[in-house]
Amino acid sequence: MPNTVVIIDDDVELTELISQYLTTNGFEVHCFHHGGDIELIIQEFNPDVILLDLMLPDVDGLTICKSIRDSFAGVIIMLTALGDEIDEVTGLEVGADDYLAKPVKPRVLLAHLRAQLRRQSKLMPTNKSPSIKFYGEQIVIDNSKRVVTVNEQQVNLSSAEFDLLWQLALKVGEIIKREELHEQIFRLPYDGLDRSIDLRISRIRKKLGDDPKEPNIIKTVRNVGYLLAL
Repeated sequence: MPNTVVIIDDDVELTELISQYLTTNGFEVHCFHHGGDIELIIQEFNPDVILLDLMLPDVDGLTICKSIRDSFAGVIIMLTALGDEIDEVTGLEVGADDYLAKPVKPRVLLAHLRAQLRRQSKLMPTNKSPSIKFYGEQIVIDNSKRVVTVNEQQVNLSSAEFDLLWQLALKVGEIIKREELHEQIFRLPYDGLDRSIDLRISRIRKKLGDDPKEPNIIKTVRNVGYLLAL
């Protein structure tokens, strides 16, 4: 089955160009020029990836991303014509998996899209490690279903958040360097400045009920990385 991509962008010409290119490369594509019906769109088409414009006529992309992130486990790639770095940081904070500035070349977008899907597939379950229990067995990560529970209550993590928590869980009790996590999640070398991992750690802590000021579950090792407590 082809991967399904939903494009939400009010630039009709760009949307048609991207849609044709992705369709030619084996994707099923559905295009919309507003985000007001995003939840209905997700229910109907169950996309693997959402390409989401930052500036829309009815509601901005950041608001949409924030509203669906806890319930949508697929990839969200933000598109914007703005070049302000604060927009990229804000996009990552509300749960975007990737971020591209317009005008974006279709080949570049395709590469990013495939990289995100490849990252997901490489972090999918194996028979050797279907699930991990930690922190007094109060928290369970089921990699076969990609589900996390805290005290038997399911926690909604984004795809990228789950992948990051799984990497920490595979080495529970060990310090993992920030650059190692970055390379595992994004398949790119760490430049020393990117805050993507830190932002996702912050979101995971909040969802697990960890104290952000004095975390006990995911501990920060200053100038090194992170550690998932036993």
